[in-house]
Amino acid sequence: MTDEPIVDVQKLVKVYPGGTRAVSDINFTVARGEFFGFLGPNGAGKTTTMKILATLLRKSSGRAIVAGYDVDRDPMSIRRSIGFAMQEVGLDDLAPGLDFLVLQGVLYGLSRREARSRAAELLELVGLTSVAGRKVGTYSGGMRRRVDLVAALMHNPPLLFLDEPTTGLDPQSRLALWEYLELLNGRGVTIFLTTQMMEEADRLCQRIAIIDEGQIVAEGSPRSLKEEVGGDVIRTTFGSDGREEEGAYSERAEPLVKERDYVTAVSSAGNSLTITVRDGSAAVPDLLRLLNENSIPVANLSMASPTLDDVFLKYTGRTIRAEEATGDETEQAMRPWLGLKRR
Repeated sequence: MTDEPIVDVQKLVKVYPGGTRAVSDINFTVARGEFFGFLGPNGAGKTTTMKILATLLRKSSGRAIVAGYDVDRDPMSIRRSIGFAMQEVGLDDLAPGLDFLVLQGVLYGLSRREARSRAAELLELVGLTSVAGRKVGTYSGGMRRRVDLVAALMHNPPLLFLDEPTTGLDPQSRLALWEYLELLNGRGVTIFLTTQMMEEADRLCQRIAIIDEGQIVAEGSPRSLKEEVGGDVIRTTFGSDGREEEGAYSERAEPLVKERDYVTAVSSAGNSLTITVRDGSAAVPDLLRLLNENSIPVANLSMASPTLDDVFLKYTGRTIRAEEATGDETEQAMRPWLGLKRR
């Protein structure tokens, strides 16, 4: 076992044709055996970074070492050392699950006997042994995602890249996949996960980096990042009496709330405020009184400990869920260069 990180990124930059700067001078490392999360909204640079590390996209400048190999000098060695499950599941719907995996193993250089043994082992791991003979096209979305995942593990790589693996899954399938990923990591597989789901990162990742507009804005364990927010988080939604436009009450309430000495941070989104305070139980009665005295109707108020959503809010000034999905960031960056509008 070596102490060298399995991923080492220094001053990484990616500029697309047309001048779009998708990744801007970022630095981070991933330790061997670590479950590492790369968080951010669509277009933040997550997928671009992962594709560079997986040798699917050339960087503009900087240095990236993956599994001990330089992405520019030895891409083939990297490809033999990693598994990569992309956002879009790439499966052969006409092939039985077992046959599909055997083919993947053969393509990775395993003998047919080795591939068949490995495929059977992985299908049992993800609970699909009973449907191994069925065509992949008959599988549910959760089953297809599990097959796609284990296809990336056929050659037993030490490092697995996962690009938003639970996107589109129902809650039950998502929970099942989380359990499989925890099991894989427990067996020593290093996992590099990109996600927009804060709950997913909080449960799975030992350490995370938050990327926004191509730059890493925060890095650390989920617990340490949440502790940095400090205090309690109060979320207030304002009612509408039809006399003021949506957001007007927030605009009136924000400067009033900021004047309270127990308030450490305030942000607004539409007709709601997110307020970080030192002592929530003491702050709530005073906030309600303040808003009532200023004729600002409160429709809903809740208090909770900080979450990773609050961490993202602290470092970017907005919530990650407010971002609109725009598709693959590589495609979006290329559209203006091709004379097409961004979607």
